[in-house]
Amino acid sequence: MKILTPGLRGSAVISYAGLLEKIEILRSTLRWAPTLARPEIEKLLRQANAVRDEVMQLSHKERFVEAAAAESVRVERTPGARRRALLERSFVFEGAFGDNPQLLEALEIAEKAAPTDLPVLIDGESGTGKELMAKVIHANGSRSDKPYISVNCGAIPDNLLESELFGHRKGAFTGAVSDRKGKFESAHTGTIFLDEIGELPLSGQVKLLRVLESHEIQRVGSDEPIAVDTRIVAATNRNLRRLSEEGRFREDLFYRLGVIHVTLPPLRERRDEIPLLFAFFGDEAAAALKRRPVRMTPRLREFLLDYPYPGNIRELRNMIYRVSCLAGETADLQHLPADIRPDATRSAPANAAAALPAASDASAATAAAISLSDAKRAASDEAERLFLERGLQQVGGTVAELARRCDMNRSHLQTLLKKHGIRSKDFRHRPPSRGDEGR
Repeated sequence: MKILTPGLRGSAVISYAGLLEKIEILRSTLRWAPTLARPEIEKLLRQANAVRDEVMQLSHKERFVEAAAAESVRVERTPGARRRALLERSFVFEGAFGDNPQLLEALEIAEKAAPTDLPVLIDGESGTGKELMAKVIHANGSRSDKPYISVNCGAIPDNLLESELFGHRKGAFTGAVSDRKGKFESAHTGTIFLDEIGELPLSGQVKLLRVLESHEIQRVGSDEPIAVDTRIVAATNRNLRRLSEEGRFREDLFYRLGVIHVTLPPLRERRDEIPLLFAFFGDEAAAALKRRPVRMTPRLREFLLDYPYPGNIRELRNMIYRVSCLAGETADLQHLPADIRPDATRSAPANAAAALPAASDASAATAAAISLSDAKRAASDEAERLFLERGLQQVGGTVAELARRCDMNRSHLQTLLKKHGIRSKDFRHRPPSRGDEGR
């Protein structure tokens, strides 16, 4: 195999810097060869095998690193052509994406970076699909058949961080009753996704930097280094560059993680993607709820197309699941959360204020406000009650089956039934309605 190709300047520097470092470690260790014990010899063999495997994969990596680093002349193409070109290259993507130039650029970067082992940093607002992008990078890389481990750095207490990431030995601390692998060991030969990396405390950042530099970890309570071959993909919704300038994130770790930097635009800048996501999440919700995909009225669809989605794709997905659950065959504005419904849906309850007895201007205004609040609550309760009654009809009054279909805790379902005064036994011998038979 040809290891060094003169034309691949950037690729050769990136690839051989790591190889030379490992070879120098082997050379320095070999000076003590006459006094080596069997464990040291086995460690040397493992390191030699790692170097050999890296050289064998080098030819596969070089063309992708070169494509990412080279400044080639861009051919102007229409947005639709760029998206089709991605799909035609057998690009693995679980979901739907549109023609937003920023998103297409992010996907093209991910496609080039995926077959390499370079660290990737993904940033963007909450709910823009950062974990999905991490899975895309893993699925399109040479480690796609190896483990993919996801870690939420913001959800791990500081005192358990080292044990969670690197594992511990039995007796290392109170409660450590046995040896335990950490996330990095579990992701060996695969990919580890470090979500919310900006929440990692400074002490944890130092330990992570050491792993990136040496490719070794140590379990808590052990001095024995363990070699790990893990691809690192990190994500954050915070500005790490600003945090590093403020001293809250290590600058050297920021540059280590951001060899490949991918930024995901918010959904409000990708509006062409919203109809695609309606269909995708609508089918997904229908499969989860075991029913047909819900249809939207024109006014609901128009509202959802114009809605700003501060929670991005995650909010859109949850909204589609909500209307799919609460609506029958057709969803309308009243199936939206009360706090985001347009004013048009709130005008009807205002008519109820006209039916109140005449009073002073102040009391009339107060009564109208109370009526509006009560009307919104009543509308939500009525939709909930109708949903429960329709569900009990479909399952013949079997609460356990309804809970299973709705993916709901049975005790919570019982509480809702009690709240509305619905008795499941009233539906056990009631034949299904015509509308239900057609579903």
